[in-house]
Amino acid sequence: MSAAASFVQQGKKIVAIGRNYSEHAKELNNAVPKEPIIFLKPTTSYLASGGNMEIPKGVVAHHEVELGVVVGKRGRDIPESEAEGYVAGYALAVDMTARNVQEELKAKRLPWTVAKGLDTFTPIGSYIPKEQVANPADLGLTLTINGAVKQDGNTKDMIFPIPRLIHHISTIMTLEEGDLILTGTPSGVGPVVPGDKVECTLKDGSGKQLATLSFTAVQREGGYQYKAE
Repeated sequence: MSAAASFVQQGKKIVAIGRNYSEHAKELNNAVPKEPIIFLKPTTSYLASGGNMEIPKGVVAHHEVELGVVVGKRGRDIPESEAEGYVAGYALAVDMTARNVQEELKAKRLPWTVAKGLDTFTPIGSYIPKEQVANPADLGLTLTINGAVKQDGNTKDMIFPIPRLIHHISTIMTLEEGDLILTGTPSGVGPVVPGDKVECTLKDGSGKQLATLSFTAVQREGGYQYKAE
């Protein structure tokens, strides 16, 4: 199996994009960015579908359903016109965020790593070879909690399309086979609490289901705890 197909085990980094859907930027009272906002998540935050996503004590956890792009080969300074050649496939993902932690860190102008990098904070679906995705710029993303729809968006509403993201990231850091790019979340983000059952879907423009992802939120025992200052 290639490093791309087994990206959860072999990938070296998760490169995430912030505020790539204008309605999501607005709901958090953030300005729409002029260029992609990038941050990193550790690969140790991956959680296979069906697992338990652990919320540390004191943390207000928010869901952010996203399309993940799996990088197929090493590249640096990749032109937008060649970006598709660096895509091996896709995956449905959720970028869990410790929102209260993030807000405090942002207020102090400090990095978001703690808010984004907690163990189990990147629930991830199975690898989808790119041949199965006719148009990645027209994919429906949904997320439900206990059966109630919370997010229902489409990748066509991205501010920066996938080729632009690949180009921009690769001018800053070399992309390698098995890396995952989280392309941003549509509007509708909100809290997940222990006991919640979260289910996500990815569908193509015709309505065909390409992937599902589910997990259960649980209270983490021990480890990191957040206490507001």
